[in-house]
Amino acid sequence: MKSSKQHYHHGNLTKSLLDSASQIIREEGVENLSMRKLADKVGVSRTAPYHHFKDKNALLCVLAEKGFHDQQKMLTSLIKQNLSAQDGFKQYVHLYLSYALEHSEIYDLMYGRAIWKAGYPSESLKEASKQTFKCWIDWVSKLQGQHILATNNTPLRIGQTTWASLHGLARLFIDGIYLDKTDLSQMSEQMIKNLCSHSSTRV
Repeated sequence: MKSSKQHYHHGNLTKSLLDSASQIIREEGVENLSMRKLADKVGVSRTAPYHHFKDKNALLCVLAEKGFHDQQKMLTSLIKQNLSAQDGFKQYVHLYLSYALEHSEIYDLMYGRAIWKAGYPSESLKEASKQTFKCWIDWVSKLQGQHILATNNTPLRIGQTTWASLHGLARLFIDGIYLDKTDLSQMSEQMIKNLCSHSSTRV
């Protein structure tokens, strides 16, 4: 395995460890990541990573937490652009899917079983995921008020099911069910139409 020692700078070991861990997960899978392999890749002693992360689970939690922070920043930045509600929602769908596919190893940690079922999510990770989802639900409520998303249920339920559509499409491409990026673009546009077509539905 190619060493990352040449990229390590004193005082920046935490970032080097996180970047290298992401690379190992992306290339070999989370099951093949170990603290020993990570130390060898970065080019430090095999005890060095433990000064920054208690164990592998803690390291994975930090990676996932960063993903949630990135996702929330992506949404808040988009909202600040003052786009029309419809254009903002369309752009978010494409940004969400692009992030999921470009950072699939992080996305898997954010929403996969490696931490939430097989591991132990840290309190800070739980809080980051909660705040990211709250930001999403608050925006969904505004989109309902502007009749972009369905108004026949609460923001929570509409937000959950809308996100489920985004997540499901992302997983189809991450898992290799679909590979053609042309399909992704066309399927994204159709999903947007489907999600927005019932915006004025009332119970």
